Amino acid sequence: MINLSLEKKDIEIIEKYKDFSDRYIVPNRLKYDQLAEFPWEIVKQAYKEGIMNAPVPVEYGGNGYNIFETALSSEELGAGCVGIGICIDATTLALTPLLIAGSEEQKKKYFGELLEKQATAAYCLTEPNAGSDVAGIKSAAIKKGDKYILNGHKRFITNGEVADLHIVFALTDPSRGARSLSVFVVPTDSPGVEIVSRLNKMGQKASVQNEIIYKDVEIPAENLLGREGHGFLIAMKTFDRTRTGVAAASVGNARTAYLTAKNWAKNRIQFGKPITANQAIAFMLADMATEIEAARLLTWNAAYAYDSGLKSASKFSAMAKLYATDMAMKVTTDAVQIMGGDGYTTEFAVEKMMRDAKLSQIYEGTNQVQRLVISKGIIKE
Repeated sequence: MINLSLEKKDIEIIEKYKDFSDRYIVPNRLKYDQLAEFPWEIVKQAYKEGIMNAPVPVEYGGNGYNIFETALSSEELGAGCVGIGICIDATTLALTPLLIAGSEEQKKKYFGELLEKQATAAYCLTEPNAGSDVAGIKSAAIKKGDKYILNGHKRFITNGEVADLHIVFALTDPSRGARSLSVFVVPTDSPGVEIVSRLNKMGQKASVQNEIIYKDVEIPAENLLGREGHGFLIAMKTFDRTRTGVAAASVGNARTAYLTAKNWAKNRIQFGKPITANQAIAFMLADMATEIEAARLLTWNAAYAYDSGLKSASKFSAMAKLYATDMAMKVTTDAVQIMGGDGYTTEFAVEKMMRDAKLSQIYEGTNQVQRLVISKGIIKE
């Protein structure tokens, strides 16, 4: 029999992140959702308590978690609030190319700067006409002497306006297209970096997404991560790691919605009995609980595959992201339905969880793109 029991360290991670979520995220999730403001106070506290930058190696100021351990932490953040959780995890996404392709000197410099400033970073890949189609990127960074000159337009960039560092994907030779895609570290105080707008969203309102223009931004040559032309590979390797985190956060979001609806239904008396005595409601709860467990196991399997260096890691991370985010959309919607009018109000937060779940089906590759990744993976087997 396969042993799925958690080790002592795993349980300690869960307890640590759950405690942080219960103390700082849950009491403030409705406030930040209503204000649509970035939760700086919570992010600063996350730095103080060792919550930020979970997978960053200990020698650079992180927790040194593997992908499985990071997934455990992301589930607890998502259980508190996906919107606030992504404010923390988006920096992890942005720093992943640095983990994958950065030199020792670059890692010490940039991880050290962020830790000292208690700052955030942004992953700048998506453009107005290049979302799922990474090969459609048009931003260009042309080398001139010991600098690159960056011009481009990015959109839907999480943490864009609040980040100290932008990790920017751009072409170094537009005539070669995506084969010249490269990755650069761009300090946001560089001349020519312009935050055009903040995007208004249906959900995950605590996190900020921006439209950004780069106009003749000078980037020192030493800010190139890896080699020219390795950007596409770095982007795909990044998503293989971080999609598991999106899946885990969605499990947490669904878990909280399910528990809220279950506890409410056990105390909702209609026709002289709790509505959980009605098979229609009881079966909905049964399906919700089953789907949450299935999504968690799929997420853990994806994390195990990556940590074990299996070739199937890319396929399993796409499966986990696809299934868990679709599951979260269904479970949160069912939670609203079970709770009726109360579910539709802001008092119990399940309507917020439903709104938050929708975006998880879209970012880090839409779920239609996940099916493309999965299909390619299984056909090659």
